Amino acid sequence: MAERPYTHVLSMLQEAGLRPTRQRLGLARLLFEAGNRHVTAEDIYAEAKVAGIPVSLATIYNTLHQFTASGLLREVVVEPGRAYFDTNTSGHHHFFFEETGDICDIPENEISIVRLPPLPQGASLNRVDVVVRVTGGSGRNYN
Repeated sequence: MAERPYTHVLSMLQEAGLRPTRQRLGLARLLFEAGNRHVTAEDIYAEAKVAGIPVSLATIYNTLHQFTASGLLREVVVEPGRAYFDTNTSGHHHFFFEETGDICDIPENEISIVRLPPLPQGASLNRVDVVVRVTGGSGRNYN
């Protein structure tokens, strides 16, 4: 028997502890059914309009942050006021191509961090995110 269209994203939302509202389901489908990718809130807003999902940009920002807080997305901040949301939540780093705005994954084992400063008292390390900023080239032709 064929799986219903929203079954996968419905279970993702439920496992993350998020109520599966119509807007969350629609946005989750846009985000997660296309495989791993990096998107901005504006990208998803444009896709939602094309898909006929009635949602405001503010709701998209709220939803992306809810998905991030629940572990469904990773937020990659490349500069103040400019963030991408990554559907690949496994450990990895990023190239950011400054001229094109492209962003692409760098496998975690391709970067070696030899030493970190001592953590503040009472703090524990969650993860280390590295964004390698480059000029020239494009993320479209990086493997």
